[in-house]
Amino acid sequence: MNGERGGLRTVTLTASDGARAEVATHGAHVLSWQAAGDARERLFLSERTELRAGVAIRGGIPVIFPQFATSGPLPRHGFARTLPWTLVDAGATDGGRTRATLRLGHTEVTQAIWPHRFVAELTVTIGGATLEVALAVTNADAAPLSFTAALHTYLRVADVARAALHGLRGLRYRDSTAGGAERVDRDDALTVPGEVDRIYLDVPTALELRDAGAPALTVDMDGFRDVVVWNPGAERAAALSDLELGGWSRFLCVEAAVVAEPVVLAPGAHWRGAQTLTAR
Repeated sequence: MNGERGGLRTVTLTASDGARAEVATHGAHVLSWQAAGDARERLFLSERTELRAGVAIRGGIPVIFPQFATSGPLPRHGFARTLPWTLVDAGATDGGRTRATLRLGHTEVTQAIWPHRFVAELTVTIGGATLEVALAVTNADAAPLSFTAALHTYLRVADVARAALHGLRGLRYRDSTAGGAERVDRDDALTVPGEVDRIYLDVPTALELRDAGAPALTVDMDGFRDVVVWNPGAERAAALSDLELGGWSRFLCVEAAVVAEPVVLAPGAHWRGAQTLTAR
């Protein structure tokens, strides 16, 4: 079902079992997700974010492409999250789930800052307890292209100070709060007493977010090698004009990413990465 939120066009997906998601064509941005039989909203969306063309949305699942953060010459986190995508298809699947596919291709605007021909598709699939978001990129150019990417997922929590992310013990990470110093996680679970900004490298297994007073949420990755874990903490959050007071305490970003080693695509080649959230 097509609709609007703020000044943006949206599509609402509802599976036969009651699972629900809302996706904006602006940035192919997932704004909301509820699992079947559960009235809880599982994604955080800032009350102060602007929902209008050309502006990045704070919360939900921003699509980061073709550049993560400031690791290149493009605007921070690239351009995909602030451009209009085309809704290609939306409807039920054979398995009773519901799916929407959105597409972004090269334009004069993108080629002015990133001189490559490409096709990117984001597919959002819901049903039961799961939300799968898959990003696919095809090189439509005559020369190789490289990119970094992420699904910048804001997971809603009751209180980030009481949340714990399991599955990272023994993994290497780059600590962006310490100038990118590389370290090894020795803890049984990652907790968030303050600002955290880490890029975990070559994450081999699913992660589990445990939130006091709510069912656990598992995060599976396929095609994405890295995981970014981020929360600005109280001090840095105060400088974010699009985040309400105290909003930082109600989310933890767990982002499927390909950051450490950029994807390199030969002419005509294809890449796909997916993140699946499952409410337990």
